[in-house]
Amino acid sequence: MKTIIQKVNPECFGDGELEKACDILKGGGLVAFPTETVYGLGGDALSPEAAHKIYEAKGRPSDNPLIVHIADMDSLYDVAGQIGKKAVALAEAFWPGPLTMIFPKRAKVPVSTTGGLDTVAVRMPVHPVAAALIRCSGIYIAAPSANTSGRPSPTKAEHVIEDMDGRVDMILDGGPVGIGIESTIVDMTEETPIILRPGYITKENMEKIIGAVDIDPAVLTEPKKDVAAKAPGMKYRHYAPKGKLAIVEGDSMKVIEKINMLVREREREGKKAAVIAAKESREFYRCSEVYCIGSRKNEGSIAAGLYDILRQMDHIGAEYIYAESFAEDTLGQAIMNRMLKAAGYNRIKV
Repeated sequence: MKTIIQKVNPECFGDGELEKACDILKGGGLVAFPTETVYGLGGDALSPEAAHKIYEAKGRPSDNPLIVHIADMDSLYDVAGQIGKKAVALAEAFWPGPLTMIFPKRAKVPVSTTGGLDTVAVRMPVHPVAAALIRCSGIYIAAPSANTSGRPSPTKAEHVIEDMDGRVDMILDGGPVGIGIESTIVDMTEETPIILRPGYITKENMEKIIGAVDIDPAVLTEPKKDVAAKAPGMKYRHYAPKGKLAIVEGDSMKVIEKINMLVREREREGKKAAVIAAKESREFYRCSEVYCIGSRKNEGSIAAGLYDILRQMDHIGAEYIYAESFAEDTLGQAIMNRMLKAAGYNRIKV
């Protein structure tokens, strides 16, 4: 397959620039496009054939649900049922934006899109290209992240090209995304909504709007393999570099000492090691490959740089990667969720 790569300026474009992409989507093809979180791999959400193409392109297990992207509230009522007052309040507060909500699905949404479940995950993106693509195509777009399954999610078009060139019909290059980690997913089918995947919209953000919100225990612990995944990213290893990643936790100076010791051991074995560190501590590492993920004073910078750094680990051929841990509150919880999945829950406590 020859993949069309088209640049589009998110700050200045006409709907006519998306005409080819819309024709591909309406014809059952696949288009990768930027959102405010990560790049998505889009297909017609109501087409079982398009869902199959998405799973095939990604090498993704078919029991891993896809998120349906919409452009207005009327569309939510068209694809989902039992939309209560809490869901409407969250939509009014955070849509369009990086929040995905789960509801009972309407019959028109195929189980091939929902991973075999009777629920559907729905999001209304705020990114201008994503929003325009939904409106102009006239369809709902099912879109997981535009990477091969298990790899770090794409935050730049070059990441998408690296994984998807020759696998999809078109890639819209809208430059780097803003947030850099996937949307928050909250299950609205329970009496008390439950966060299944943390993201930019935090538990604290939502509780200010609707009161109590729970967090699924699997957010920061390894999920059971024999349990159906209600949301993308819950069941399988994700975001992983090719090298062996370990998250080192504990007092900051002891973490630095431990990582330096581990690096020396790997180098004596003739292995290539790398370190992922915060801006505040990077100078204390004795390793030729130290990568700054961002500042602890600005968790947004860490989230935005995470996947790009994980991909850089592959580019430099790192066989062992040691990363500092981050606070498991607010946005830090989302960062740790992604890092632990990337590490296969390999944690070293000091």
